[in-house]
Amino acid sequence: MKLLVKSLYFSQMKNCIGLIILLISTQFVIANDIRVGVYRSHNVQSVDFSYVDGAYFIIGDSTNFGELSPTEFVSVVRSGNKVVLKKEGKTIGTFDKVVLQPHFYDISIRLRPRAPILKERVYYDAFEIVSGEKGLTIINVASYQHYLGGVIESEGGGGRHIEYYKAQAVISRTYALMHYNRHRKEGFNLCDQVHCQAYYSRLTHTQLIEKAVEETAGIYIVDSTTNRYIEAYFHANCGGQTSSTDYVWREDIHYLQPIKDTFCIHTRQATWEKKIPKSEWRNYLINTFYYPIEDSVYKDLIYTFDQPYRKAFYISPHLGIPLRDLRYKFNLKSTFFSCYPEGNYVVLKGRGFGHGVGLCQEGAMGMANKGLSYRQILAFYYEGIQFRQYFVQAFFKQIPNDKLSL
Repeated sequence: MKLLVKSLYFSQMKNCIGLIILLISTQFVIANDIRVGVYRSHNVQSVDFSYVDGAYFIIGDSTNFGELSPTEFVSVVRSGNKVVLKKEGKTIGTFDKVVLQPHFYDISIRLRPRAPILKERVYYDAFEIVSGEKGLTIINVASYQHYLGGVIESEGGGGRHIEYYKAQAVISRTYALMHYNRHRKEGFNLCDQVHCQAYYSRLTHTQLIEKAVEETAGIYIVDSTTNRYIEAYFHANCGGQTSSTDYVWREDIHYLQPIKDTFCIHTRQATWEKKIPKSEWRNYLINTFYYPIEDSVYKDLIYTFDQPYRKAFYISPHLGIPLRDLRYKFNLKSTFFSCYPEGNYVVLKGRGFGHGVGLCQEGAMGMANKGLSYRQILAFYYEGIQFRQYFVQAFFKQIPNDKLSL
């Protein structure tokens, strides 16, 4: 009897699950926007907003000042801990917060910082502007669909296979969920910089990305041992081998182990070269890490290093010279390099671009071009993972425990 009741229950649930998921997904888009701080690498003092493809309400605190028409622009200027709202150069008032609220879902607005003068951007959805510590805090209150579209195009560019875009959509969604409150103290969830995820515009040029986001809607990745979001790290090119996390951040994550990746080794960012003056290289090693220059063995090795596979330290671990520190100091594309002396320079021959942890974007692109699915791609770079579906999980959370035990 118990089995019969259980069978009937799940049979009924199957019939309505499509409708339930649709309702949940609609509510998710409306009620679970993500707040993204934009232009965060600059202390913007003044920014203009202008019409692109739909009307926006102009709101100062709780007062609605009408719509932004196709021929108008509004300016928001920082003034102490307040913001001044101007329309066509005429001051409307001084407020704690200015909001640009779209009439409809799929319309966008143009931002053009004036102080300093920066490249204009176009984004979907609403904006909130307040005075921050050093400049304006400009927040795009975006739907996940719009946010992910902008991230994927900013991070991966156009002209890629849809399975790569699907893989990027899943890890970008997972990354956003994992780090959702990274900038909570500043009034938003994530920023537009690469340490959160690049987000420099709405999705503009590659409509295939929109399809990829829709076809992976709600899918994210968890660690199968803890059932928690994974750290969905990714980088441009691993140079043929991904890196262990403890080589970069002093933390070993079991699902991010080094793997050989032959899918990226013939791409444009697979190799690099840089020359650094010997004196600069030598002084940094001696002054920062007390390199034993008087030692008869190490004296001759200071400019010579072979790295056929990824290592954590320069020359020898007991010298305590992390390759990650050399990368930051000399602005190297990666830590995956070998070097040798040549005249007054030390020549670095490098492989890859980025920290090397997690998914290699150019490798994933190569795998997609060879017919692998986005799930196969992600399982290649992240070990021991499971895929979850937000809307299905949300549905099951609504079912009382006593019902599930039937």
